[in-house]
Amino acid sequence: MNSPFDDFYGGLFGSRWHPLKAALLRPAVKVTFPLFNHFSQYVLDPASVSVARQLLESLPKIGAEEKVLDMCAAPGGKAMVILDALVNSGWKGEFIANELSYARRKRLEEVVRTHVPDASRSQIRVKGWDASQIGIRAKETYSRVILDAPCSSERHLLEQDPTMQEWKISRTKQLAQRQYALICSAVLALKPGGVLLYSTCSLSDFENDGVVERLLDRKGDQIQLDPTFQPGFEKTKFGFYILPDRVEGQGPLYFCRLLKSN
Repeated sequence: MNSPFDDFYGGLFGSRWHPLKAALLRPAVKVTFPLFNHFSQYVLDPASVSVARQLLESLPKIGAEEKVLDMCAAPGGKAMVILDALVNSGWKGEFIANELSYARRKRLEEVVRTHVPDASRSQIRVKGWDASQIGIRAKETYSRVILDAPCSSERHLLEQDPTMQEWKISRTKQLAQRQYALICSAVLALKPGGVLLYSTCSLSDFENDGVVERLLDRKGDQIQLDPTFQPGFEKTKFGFYILPDRVEGQGPLYFCRLLKSN
Protein backbone atom coordinates (compact mmCIF):
# COMPACT_ATOMS: atom_id res chain seq x y z
CA MET A 1 0.00 0.00 0.00
CA ASN A 2 1.35 3.40 -0.99
CA SER A 3 1.80 6.22 1.51
CA PRO A 4 -0.18 9.47 1.03
CA PHE A 5 3.15 11.00 -0.04
CA ASP A 6 3.62 8.48 -2.85
CA ASP A 7 -0.02 8.75 -3.89
CA PHE A 8 0.23 12.53 -4.21
CA TYR A 9 3.53 12.70 -6.10
CA GLY A 10 2.66 9.64 -8.15
CA GLY A 11 -0.43 11.54 -9.25
CA LEU A 12 1.73 14.47 -10.33
CA PHE A 13 4.49 12.54 -12.09
CA GLY A 14 2.82 9.27 -13.11
CA SER A 15 5.18 6.43 -13.99
CA ARG A 16 8.11 8.81 -13.66
CA TRP A 17 7.62 9.07 -9.89
CA HIS A 18 9.45 5.84 -8.98
CA PRO A 19 12.73 6.69 -10.78
CA LEU A 20 12.44 10.30 -9.60
CA LYS A 21 11.97 9.21 -5.99
CA ALA A 22 14.94 6.84 -6.32
CA ALA A 23 17.05 9.75 -7.56
CA LEU A 24 15.91 11.88 -4.61
CA LEU A 25 17.01 9.17 -2.19
CA ARG A 26 20.55 9.18 -3.59
CA PRO A 27 23.11 11.71 -2.31
CA ALA A 28 22.73 15.15 -3.85
CA VAL A 29 25.34 16.31 -6.34
CA LYS A 30 27.58 19.16 -5.14
CA VAL A 31 30.14 21.38 -6.86
CA THR A 32 32.73 23.80 -5.51
CA PHE A 33 31.94 27.21 -6.97
CA PRO A 34 34.71 29.86 -7.00
CA LEU A 35 33.69 33.33 -5.82
CA PHE A 36 35.11 36.84 -6.31
CA ASN A 37 38.05 35.90 -8.51
CA HIS A 38 38.88 32.86 -6.35
CA PHE A 39 38.82 34.79 -3.08
CA SER A 40 36.70 31.93 -1.68
CA GLN A 41 34.83 28.78 -2.66
CA TYR A 42 31.27 27.74 -1.88
CA VAL A 43 29.96 24.17 -2.10
CA LEU A 44 26.42 23.87 -3.44
CA ASP A 45 24.14 22.03 -5.85
CA PRO A 46 25.02 23.02 -9.44
CA ALA A 47 21.28 23.45 -10.05
CA SER A 48 21.35 26.30 -7.52
CA VAL A 49 24.07 28.01 -9.56
CA SER A 50 22.01 27.65 -12.73
CA VAL A 51 18.86 29.03 -11.11
CA ALA A 52 20.57 31.95 -9.33
CA ARG A 53 22.11 33.08 -12.61
CA GLN A 54 18.63 33.44 -14.10
CA LEU A 55 18.18 36.67 -12.14
CA LEU A 56 20.71 38.33 -14.43
CA GLU A 57 21.17 36.23 -17.58
CA SER A 58 19.55 37.03 -20.95
CA LEU A 59 18.31 40.35 -19.58
CA PRO A 60 19.32 43.99 -19.98
CA LYS A 61 22.30 44.82 -17.79
CA ILE A 62 21.34 46.04 -14.33
CA GLY A 63 22.04 49.70 -13.61
CA ALA A 64 25.29 50.38 -11.78
CA GLU A 65 23.56 51.78 -8.69
CA GLU A 66 20.41 49.62 -8.68
CA LYS A 67 19.32 47.65 -5.61
CA VAL A 68 18.89 43.87 -5.48
CA LEU A 69 16.90 41.87 -2.94
CA ASP A 70 17.17 38.23 -1.89
CA MET A 71 13.98 37.83 0.18
CA CYS A 72 14.76 34.49 1.88
CA ALA A 73 18.52 34.33 1.51
CA ALA A 74 19.79 31.72 4.00
CA PRO A 75 21.93 29.72 3.87
CA GLY A 76 23.38 32.03 1.22
CA GLY A 77 24.51 30.02 -1.80
CA LYS A 78 22.30 31.72 -4.38
CA ALA A 79 23.05 35.13 -2.86
CA MET A 80 26.78 34.48 -3.26
CA VAL A 81 26.39 33.40 -6.90
CA ILE A 82 24.35 36.51 -7.72
CA LEU A 83 26.58 38.94 -5.82
CA ASP A 84 29.69 37.45 -7.44
CA ALA A 85 28.22 38.02 -10.91
CA LEU A 86 27.15 41.57 -10.04
CA VAL A 87 30.51 42.58 -8.59
CA ASN A 88 32.37 41.08 -11.57
CA SER A 89 30.20 43.17 -13.91
CA GLY A 90 31.27 46.40 -12.20
CA TRP A 91 27.97 46.93 -10.38
CA LYS A 92 28.18 49.30 -7.38
CA GLY A 93 24.68 49.04 -5.95
CA GLU A 94 23.26 47.54 -2.75
CA PHE A 95 22.37 43.87 -2.20
CA ILE A 96 19.91 43.06 0.59
CA ALA A 97 20.18 39.48 1.86
CA ASN A 98 17.12 38.99 4.05
CA GLU A 99 16.36 36.13 6.46
CA LEU A 100 13.67 36.20 9.14
CA SER A 101 14.92 33.20 11.15
CA TYR A 102 17.51 34.30 13.71
CA ALA A 103 19.48 31.02 13.56
CA ARG A 104 19.52 30.95 9.77
CA ARG A 105 20.39 34.66 9.63
CA LYS A 106 23.43 34.06 11.84
CA ARG A 107 24.54 31.35 9.44
CA LEU A 108 24.01 33.76 6.53
CA GLU A 109 26.10 36.43 8.28
CA GLU A 110 28.91 33.90 8.68
CA VAL A 111 28.73 33.05 4.98
CA VAL A 112 29.07 36.75 4.13
CA ARG A 113 32.05 37.16 6.48
CA THR A 114 33.76 34.08 5.11
CA HIS A 115 33.11 34.38 1.40
CA VAL A 116 32.83 38.09 0.50
CA PRO A 117 36.04 40.13 0.30
CA ASP A 118 36.32 43.35 2.28
CA ALA A 119 36.15 45.48 -0.87
CA SER A 120 32.66 44.17 -1.68
CA ARG A 121 31.25 43.56 1.80
CA SER A 122 29.87 47.08 2.12
CA GLN A 123 27.55 46.33 -0.80
CA ILE A 124 25.72 43.49 0.97
CA ARG A 125 23.48 44.03 3.97
CA VAL A 126 21.94 41.18 5.96
CA LYS A 127 18.46 41.95 7.29
CA GLY A 128 15.92 40.09 9.43
CA TRP A 129 12.65 41.46 8.02
CA ASP A 130 9.39 39.58 7.63
CA ALA A 131 9.59 39.06 3.87
CA SER A 132 5.81 39.22 3.50
CA GLN A 133 6.00 42.89 4.62
CA ILE A 134 8.93 44.04 2.49
CA GLY A 135 6.71 45.15 -0.37
CA ILE A 136 4.77 47.43 1.97
CA ARG A 137 7.82 48.95 3.67
CA ALA A 138 9.97 49.24 0.52
CA LYS A 139 7.54 49.66 -2.37
CA GLU A 140 9.10 49.80 -5.84
CA THR A 141 12.64 49.84 -4.45
CA TYR A 142 14.47 46.94 -6.14
CA SER A 143 15.23 46.33 -9.79
CA ARG A 144 15.90 42.61 -9.21
CA VAL A 145 14.29 40.34 -6.61
CA ILE A 146 14.90 36.66 -5.98
CA LEU A 147 12.36 34.78 -3.88
CA ASP A 148 13.76 31.34 -3.11
CA ALA A 149 10.71 30.49 -1.05
CA PRO A 150 10.45 28.18 1.98
CA CYS A 151 8.96 25.00 0.58
CA SER A 152 8.26 21.29 1.01
CA SER A 153 11.85 20.33 0.16
CA GLU A 154 10.92 16.72 -0.53
CA ARG A 155 14.49 15.60 -0.91
CA HIS A 156 15.25 16.62 2.67
CA LEU A 157 11.99 15.09 3.91
CA LEU A 158 12.91 11.76 2.34
CA GLU A 159 16.38 11.90 3.88
CA GLN A 160 14.72 12.17 7.29
CA ASP A 161 12.00 9.57 6.68
CA PRO A 162 12.11 7.51 3.47
CA THR A 163 8.64 6.02 4.12
CA MET A 164 6.85 9.37 4.66
CA GLN A 165 3.85 7.58 6.18
CA GLU A 166 2.89 10.64 8.27
CA TRP A 167 2.97 13.14 5.39
CA LYS A 168 -0.25 15.07 4.70
CA ILE A 169 -1.29 17.10 1.69
CA SER A 170 -2.18 19.97 4.01
CA ARG A 171 1.56 20.61 4.41
CA THR A 172 2.10 21.62 0.80
CA LYS A 173 -1.18 23.57 0.63
CA GLN A 174 -0.22 25.62 3.69
CA LEU A 175 3.22 26.33 2.27
CA ALA A 176 1.63 27.50 -0.98
CA GLN A 177 -0.41 30.04 0.97
CA ARG A 178 2.75 31.42 2.57
CA GLN A 179 4.54 31.45 -0.78
CA TYR A 180 1.72 33.44 -2.37
CA ALA A 181 1.96 36.09 0.36
CA LEU A 182 5.70 36.30 -0.23
CA ILE A 183 5.47 36.56 -4.01
CA CYS A 184 2.86 39.34 -3.70
CA SER A 185 5.29 41.19 -1.44
CA ALA A 186 8.03 40.68 -4.03
CA VAL A 187 5.87 42.24 -6.76
CA LEU A 188 5.25 45.30 -4.57
CA ALA A 189 8.97 45.63 -3.80
CA LEU A 190 9.94 45.56 -7.50
CA LYS A 191 10.46 48.71 -9.48
CA PRO A 192 8.44 49.02 -12.71
CA GLY A 193 10.36 47.09 -15.34
CA GLY A 194 12.05 44.99 -12.67
CA VAL A 195 12.70 41.24 -12.71
CA LEU A 196 11.42 38.69 -10.19
CA LEU A 197 12.90 35.21 -9.98
CA TYR A 198 10.66 32.80 -8.05
CA SER A 199 12.16 29.45 -7.09
CA THR A 200 11.63 26.48 -4.78
CA CYS A 201 13.21 23.09 -4.20
CA SER A 202 9.73 21.55 -4.16
CA LEU A 203 8.09 19.09 -6.53
CA SER A 204 4.55 20.09 -5.57
CA ASP A 205 2.56 21.87 -8.25
CA PHE A 206 0.74 23.76 -5.48
CA GLU A 207 4.02 25.47 -4.59
CA ASN A 208 5.39 25.99 -8.07
CA ASP A 209 3.17 26.66 -11.09
CA GLY A 210 0.19 26.92 -8.75
CA VAL A 211 1.63 29.95 -6.95
CA VAL A 212 2.59 31.59 -10.24
CA GLU A 213 -0.81 30.92 -11.80
CA ARG A 214 -2.60 32.46 -8.83
CA LEU A 215 -0.33 35.51 -9.05
CA LEU A 216 -0.96 35.97 -12.76
CA ASP A 217 -4.72 35.51 -12.33
CA ARG A 218 -4.91 38.16 -9.60
CA LYS A 219 -2.12 40.57 -10.52
CA GLY A 220 -1.66 40.08 -14.24
CA ASP A 221 -1.97 43.82 -14.73
CA GLN A 222 1.23 44.28 -12.71
CA ILE A 223 3.40 41.28 -13.55
CA GLN A 224 3.87 39.01 -16.56
CA LEU A 225 5.86 35.92 -17.44
CA ASP A 226 9.21 36.53 -19.07
CA PRO A 227 8.69 35.02 -22.54
CA THR A 228 12.39 34.14 -22.91
CA PHE A 229 12.75 30.38 -23.39
CA GLN A 230 15.45 28.86 -21.21
CA PRO A 231 17.15 26.01 -23.11
CA GLY A 232 18.52 23.13 -21.09
CA PHE A 233 15.72 23.15 -18.52
CA GLU A 234 12.56 21.05 -18.28
CA LYS A 235 9.53 23.20 -19.16
CA THR A 236 6.44 23.36 -16.95
CA LYS A 237 3.28 25.38 -17.65
CA PHE A 238 4.77 28.61 -16.33
CA GLY A 239 8.36 27.85 -15.36
CA PHE A 240 11.14 25.28 -15.48
CA TYR A 241 12.37 22.27 -13.51
CA ILE A 242 15.78 20.82 -12.82
CA LEU A 243 15.11 17.28 -11.57
CA PRO A 244 17.68 14.71 -10.41
CA ASP A 245 16.41 11.78 -12.46
CA ARG A 246 17.26 13.61 -15.69
CA VAL A 247 20.05 16.05 -14.77
CA GLU A 248 22.69 13.83 -13.14
CA GLY A 249 21.40 14.09 -9.59
CA GLN A 250 20.93 17.86 -9.54
CA GLY A 251 17.99 19.53 -7.85
CA PRO A 252 15.12 19.33 -7.51
CA LEU A 253 14.62 23.01 -8.28
CA TYR A 254 11.79 24.93 -9.88
CA PHE A 255 12.08 28.49 -11.16
CA CYS A 256 9.99 31.05 -12.98
CA ARG A 257 11.07 34.49 -14.14
CA LEU A 258 8.56 37.35 -14.16
CA LEU A 259 8.69 40.96 -15.36
CA LYS A 260 6.92 43.86 -13.67
CA SER A 261 4.98 46.19 -15.94
CA ASN A 262 6.33 49.66 -16.55
